[in-house]
Amino acid sequence: MSLTPISKKLAKSVDALSFESPVAYTYNPLSYAWKPHQEYLDRFAQGKKKYILIGMNPGPFGMAQTGVPFGDVRMVRDWMGIEKPVDTPPKEHPKRPVQGFSCPRKEVSGTRLWTWASESFDSAEQFFEEYFVWNYCPLSFMEEGGKNITPDKLSKESRDALFEVCDNALEEVVKELQPSHLIGIGVFAAKRCKPLAQKYDLVNGPVLHPSPASPAANKDWAGGFEKGLKSLGVPV
Repeated sequence: MSLTPISKKLAKSVDALSFESPVAYTYNPLSYAWKPHQEYLDRFAQGKKKYILIGMNPGPFGMAQTGVPFGDVRMVRDWMGIEKPVDTPPKEHPKRPVQGFSCPRKEVSGTRLWTWASESFDSAEQFFEEYFVWNYCPLSFMEEGGKNITPDKLSKESRDALFEVCDNALEEVVKELQPSHLIGIGVFAAKRCKPLAQKYDLVNGPVLHPSPASPAANKDWAGGFEKGLKSLGVPV
């Protein structure tokens, strides 16, 4: 068994949803960036994991380009060894083109997270022996002008429908990987994980998000991130 059927089901389920204004564009990298996403699952989601790190949703220069959570192009290609063709969304914003592994922009959050992993473990394979990274929501949302919209800022009706689908997928991931810890990268993800963590008696809590929008992350993100892991009983 693998996570591939879970991701395929999730991709179809979120494609069936509709989103109200101010959402003008919706990107689903589980669809147009399926090839690198599937390789990520095939190589790194095998077997049980102790720690699942949960992100919010794809960044414009990360998973939206590569299909990998926090998927900064350089880190996915050079550290994980993943580079596959990426298509384009059916409706693409002119200011937010999907260039796949040709994207010249860095995803700061992804650079920080995967650099920490690359410096803390001998290889990507060693990191993924006990860890896995999954985005709670696989969709990226934009306003008409191209501004990013996070899932928590959607209308209540849109949120409720989306969260039901994402909750179900996350539960399937937990059943498959059987972790001891369900860790939110940021407060939003930790809150979304809490009911599931209680249901399966998993350690749950937030760790510092690597976003450059966070003043704390711009001071010493790696140090703050490790402090959060230690507080949840994760050896680092």
